[in-house]
Amino acid sequence: QLQPVESGGGLVQPGASLRLSCLASGLSLDHYSIAWFRQAPGKEREGVVCISSSGTPTNYRNSVLGRFTISRDTAKSTVYLQMNNLKAEDSGIYYCVALYDICGSTGGYWGQGTQVTVSP
Repeated sequence: QLQPVESGGGLVQPGASLRLSCLASGLSLDHYSIAWFRQAPGKEREGVVCISSSGTPTNYRNSVLGRFTISRDTAKSTVYLQMNNLKAEDSGIYYCVALYDICGSTGGYWGQGTQVTVSP
């Protein structure tokens, strides 16, 4: 079964950093755009950032500009989300998606998610 696996979530204080990883075994990052979505309790799921199959990053949210960076290691089939200066509103379950189509779409192979909690 083709399903990305997320890791790296946790409980941190405001201002801290986390790096999430998305292992996309069996999926070539040269053929799939990979996006990170998140969902906070009681809120709709929202796109955060994406990296295209050619390696071009796209931010979906102004609130993460300058704080979140997406990158990838194609040899390891892994995409990373470096999150700095975390805020309480960044809390939620973070999902990695190997998109069927380009960045901006939502259909694809979804991971199970990793929890990020930012709290004093």
